[in-house]
Amino acid sequence: MKHLKERTAIFLLALSASLLLVSFVARISLSQSNSKAEGGAKVKRLLKPTGLSRDNSEANGTNSRGEAATLNGQLSSELNWMFGSKQQRGWYLYTPLIKRLINTSQDPASAKFATALSGWQAKSGLKSSGVLDEETLYTMIKTWQDARLKDRSVAVSDQLLTAPISDFYDSTRAEDLRQVERRTYAAYKQMVAAAVADQSLGLAHARGELAAGEKYLKIISAFRSPEYQERLRREAPTAGSAGLAVNSPHFTGRALDLYVGGEPVDTRDSNRALQVATPVYQWLVRNAERFGFRPYCYEPWHWEYVR
Repeated sequence: MKHLKERTAIFLLALSASLLLVSFVARISLSQSNSKAEGGAKVKRLLKPTGLSRDNSEANGTNSRGEAATLNGQLSSELNWMFGSKQQRGWYLYTPLIKRLINTSQDPASAKFATALSGWQAKSGLKSSGVLDEETLYTMIKTWQDARLKDRSVAVSDQLLTAPISDFYDSTRAEDLRQVERRTYAAYKQMVAAAVADQSLGLAHARGELAAGEKYLKIISAFRSPEYQERLRREAPTAGSAGLAVNSPHFTGRALDLYVGGEPVDTRDSNRALQVATPVYQWLVRNAERFGFRPYCYEPWHWEYVR
């Protein structure tokens, strides 16, 4: 009997210890589960999407626009892309045209620029992220290119007139290189008169005409025959598809290269950066369309009469 009582006491003691152990293990497991859940939540809070979707933009508002603004500030000088066969870096050279296209005057690294861009993206069938990425940039370039001259038939003699030397950047330019399509020339003169009247440009003038010593907006090149264009190509064999075109709009007499600063027709980025920053170029971006002229985005000096 004594031994039975001892065995019973030992059994109850062991059972109690087991129950305590099970309870302790359960508490540890629950604590670990809670820690993992909290840790997972922290990870989720730290992880951010690399892109901004339309839903994110609408849900987060200012925060998403701020992120888009930061990305635009980086991409404007860092985005790698191609134009023709030429490697490009950033889209800062096209900022005036981009602002005109999306109807904003805001800095590309601002939330307001991202908001304006988002609206344009939505109208263009793109994700309205507010980020000017590669897809958006190529869509913009297509828009600009589609607005250029479609018919590049060579002008015949009765469509051309010989403009006075006073309209040209080079005061020694030969007479046969001063031909311009008649309606294009009339529109050019109207546009110059409007620019002269804009006192903010400070153009030297007399009686509504550019002064002899004024270089801005003078014509560098207008009508070029296919034979003359081919000669230019032979002299610059590395010009490529983004340079001297085989089927040039200059054949029509409706394309004008105008002086907007820097080296007249130098495509180096450093020169184009200087040109797109001049008040005259920015005035053309804002106003040339009123007179029927559209830009060739790659060359700040090149404008085509499309009416």
